Amino acid sequence: MNLNGVNFRWSLIWENRAILLKGLATAIQVSITSLVISLVIGLILALARMSSKRAVAIIASSYVSVFRGIPALVSVIWVYFGWSLLFGHNFTVYQAGVIALTLLYSAFFCEIYRAALMAVAKGQREAGLALGMTRIRIFVSIIMPQATKIAIPNIGSMYIGMVKDTSTFAVIGLVEVVRVTQNLNSVNFQPFVLYTAAAVLYVVLAFIVDFIFRAIEKNLSTPPSGRLSNVLTRRRRERIEALINKTG
Repeated sequence: MNLNGVNFRWSLIWENRAILLKGLATAIQVSITSLVISLVIGLILALARMSSKRAVAIIASSYVSVFRGIPALVSVIWVYFGWSLLFGHNFTVYQAGVIALTLLYSAFFCEIYRAALMAVAKGQREAGLALGMTRIRIFVSIIMPQATKIAIPNIGSMYIGMVKDTSTFAVIGLVEVVRVTQNLNSVNFQPFVLYTAAAVLYVVLAFIVDFIFRAIEKNLSTPPSGRLSNVLTRRRRERIEALINKTG
């Protein structure tokens, strides 16, 4: 394709599809690892922020305030270079990326969890205590499932942000989508073509992630309305009918 005297080689995208997809896979791997760890730490921080112990709540609040304000680029450089000097340990680019994302997004997940936990009616806790349930059992069986339903949409949005923030890790050499694009462009000198391909990959992945989290949200709704829930409900009904027919 030639436009205004510039030759756009769109065939480069197909020719280098394996390298681009490998870069995308690396970004997904880093972001999923960070997501799992961030969710755990975020929940702990949320409980700490809601603690009746003032010192614990202040420490958790301070963490959230600090790390919500640090850009991903600054965070990963700080971890990769700064922490290496501080602890005398050289982190791999993968480790630095996971640590950087975890530090940032656990702060966001803390606020998501805190809002979700506070949205659950206090009467349900009181009802559980009246039934003789322990506080831990009330939290695990009653509070947390409802809070998770509330938090799922925001967690999905945050995960899309995590995937996009992996693009900044090209600065430390993580071979994800942007780094792959930079390498290809340095050889082929087709920035518009190659960065368009990178943008399309991120957009497609965002649509897929949004679809997955919407499906999870539907399956966790009351009553469940997702396809998976419909299949499980139908199978459960069939087993019950078969048992009734057998005993009858």
